[in-house]
Amino acid sequence: MFSENKLVILDADGTTIDAFEAISKTFERHDMTLGDLSRFQKRHNLFKYLGGVKEFPKNLRRQLTKVERKRLILTLTEVYREEASLYSGMRDMINKIIDNPNTLVGVVTRNITNEPLETLSKLFLREGVEVDNLDFLIHIPLKEKKTDTFRSLREKYMVNPALSYVCGDEYKDYMAASHTGMHAMMASYGFESAERLTEKYEIPNELLASTPEALSQRLLHALGIK
Repeated sequence: MFSENKLVILDADGTTIDAFEAISKTFERHDMTLGDLSRFQKRHNLFKYLGGVKEFPKNLRRQLTKVERKRLILTLTEVYREEASLYSGMRDMINKIIDNPNTLVGVVTRNITNEPLETLSKLFLREGVEVDNLDFLIHIPLKEKKTDTFRSLREKYMVNPALSYVCGDEYKDYMAASHTGMHAMMASYGFESAERLTEKYEIPNELLASTPEALSQRLLHALGIK
């Protein structure tokens, strides 16, 4: 038996939060270079944070020791909490969904800062989103699959899969949504480019939003929110 609710699961980094800018600032403060967004989007997993061919040797030397990695994460945490921002339009979109009756909305993250839930809470509050008004804020460890979290949220709130939406920026977000019967809306301005999402992973181009504004517009329209 389903409830009358709709469900929206928002990915944090690269979908609602401008993570690339935050990581870039962090690298610069440790005399490292991340490279530009287009090259960053083409790199895979760990190599995203070690830079491309040009940046790799210097960055790797500076991340070799545990002490250096600890300092890097500390700086990243500070940047997220004090300077990082939501993408344009995300604050208004989230607040509109929060205020909409019978629509549940929350954020999931794999953020690697210290105490990531506290980090994101401070960021969202600073950016004008009352975290206590979200229905959930969940950190998913890197070793765990998003599919399990998505399914447990949908089952917890007894929401019809046809009325459930996942907004993410990586192939894994798309697969987790698909495997739980939920609608995927993909951001191609985040960690993976439109080219990578469509050509490498064969995600339909119709599911991609090239800007935060386009994603917001599409999601609010699907929810019937003006």
